[in-house]
Amino acid sequence: MGKTRVESSNLMHTVPFWRSKSLDEMTREEWESLCDRCGRCCLYKLQDEESGKIYYTSIVCSLLDFSTGCCSRYTERSHLMPDCITLSTANIPQLHWMPSSCAYHLVAEGKDLPEWHPLRSGTPDSVKNAGISVCSYAIPDTEFNNLDKELERHIIEWLE
Repeated sequence: MGKTRVESSNLMHTVPFWRSKSLDEMTREEWESLCDRCGRCCLYKLQDEESGKIYYTSIVCSLLDFSTGCCSRYTERSHLMPDCITLSTANIPQLHWMPSSCAYHLVAEGKDLPEWHPLRSGTPDSVKNAGISVCSYAIPDTEFNNLDKELERHIIEWLE
């Protein structure tokens, strides 16, 4: 899985599926493999009402599995966490709060995946090794009695 063969000038080139297909053309398996399991989309976010700027916090949804970077209840997430958004080709362009490293946004914009993405590196550890995963610092939302009071105190910034 993952590559399409394209013949050009009698040379065979291997083109990764994310460069040869639109998001709409991807199989379910290809779509799911785009997620790098960084957990950034699972972080709580705040939006400035005046400027519209999005601020990420270090507080993460309690459904995040820190060992895998995946949702521990993926198929039930929308029911268990009503604010959880299921990505689709229709809503990706409107989700401006998604991290700039998100493969879904990159592919939708015709950009390549970063070198650390598991589809390019061949290993899921590359996300942690590149410092992209939130699993080393995120705090589960269950650690707080009054989450709303804590969000502003846990705002973070990424150097991208």
